[in-house]
Formats: sequence, structure tokens, C-alpha cells
Amino acid sequence: MAKGIFITATGTDVGKTFISALIVKKIRQAGINCGYYKPVLSGAEIINGNLVPGDCAHVVKTAKLDGKPEDYASYIFKTAVSPHLAAQIEGISISKDKIKKDFENKKQNFEYLVVEGAGGIICPFNLKEDKMILPDIIKMLNLDVIVVASAELGSINSAVLTTEYLKQKGIKTQGIILNHYKENDLMQKDNKFQIENLTGIKVIADVKDNEKDLNIDCNELISLFKEI
Repeated sequence: MAKGIFITATGTDVGKTFISALIVKKIRQAGINCGYYKPVLSGAEIINGNLVPGDCAHVVKTAKLDGKPEDYASYIFKTAVSPHLAAQIEGISISKDKIKKDFENKKQNFEYLVVEGAGGIICPFNLKEDKMILPDIIKMLNLDVIVVASAELGSINSAVLTTEYLKQKGIKTQGIILNHYKENDLMQKDNKFQIENLTGIKVIADVKDNEKDLNIDCNELISLFKEI
């Protein structure tokens, strides 16, 4: 039975992909077959005439995964906007069935699977006939989450709002990871303390810019994954 975790964040460009890559890398370096999957990606690049999902490419390179970056996503859009709008612009409908099928196929190849979301927790995938936002996908895949938050100013508010929303939706948050962390910054140290204080959720790692590893024991990390 494979195990999985969903990586979401307090907003766009907080560092989900950077953190996802470090998680997959750390587990694989421990000799465990850990993989990666991103249901929807927008803002892909055109390289040599090919549409390349940059987030997937970063994780594949960092964690030394086999295959092409496009093998790790169900929907890849060129337009750099919210998935629901990118799909509308490019004339494609995002299907829960395709995401579920691709997820089931992907988990057959790995012992552990890191699934990365898009944007923040209320990222919309479809706002028309079959309304679908990110929590619908998380619940469909029956995953718990790790929330990535910036350690910078405003992180207390965004972390508390995100975790409270997840709680309301019946989704369990297994931990919070602070990105862009500066250990000698008094405000950021207080942010870390107050986020734990106000959410009741452990900050399982703090990550500096350009960090090469997560400061969390691998056994503790994999204990956060849920059977899928």
C-alpha cells in the first residue's frame, strides 16, 4: 500500500515546488522510492517547441526522478493564470476523473507520493458546471496536507486562515513548513512561535533560501504520509 501527502500553501509563489522537491529528494536519498505528482500546472514554458511544466522539471531534476517532466502532471497550461481560467482560455475542461485515474496510476510506481497543488488552498480548477476547487481534489484523493508558508511579514495571518479553512473542510494538516526563513530575524522567529501557538500545528521544518535539504528527520517526515 502506497502512502501520500498533499503539499499546499498560503498563496501563490510561496514555495510549494521548492519544498516538494526537497521532500522527494530527502526521502529518495534515504533509499525509499518516493515520487511526485501535480494534477494541474499553469504557466508552462515553451522550450524548443515543446510545452514544459517548470514545476515538474524542477522536482524531477532535484530529486533525480525518471521520465520527462510532463509525465508528472495531468493538465499543463501555457497561460500563467488560475487553472480554471487557463483551462477556459485554452479550451480544455479539467476532469476529476482524469486526475483520479492519473493519481491511481502514479501511486502504483512509488512507495510514497508527494502531490503538489496549485496556488493557495482556494485555487479554482472549474467554476462552471462542475465546480471544483483545490480542497475537492484533496478530499477526492483522500490525502492529508502539509502547508507551506512564508516566514516573512504576514505569515501569521495567512497560516492561521489557511489551516482554519482546511479544518472547516475536514482536511487534516500534518504540519507547516516555513519557507524563506532567516534564523537570526527576531520577527521570523516570533512568527514561527505564534503560528504554532495559534494553529496548534507543529512547524515541522524551517527552510532558508536556496536550502539543499530539509531540517527534519526522514522517519518523522514519512510518518506524516497517509495510506492511499
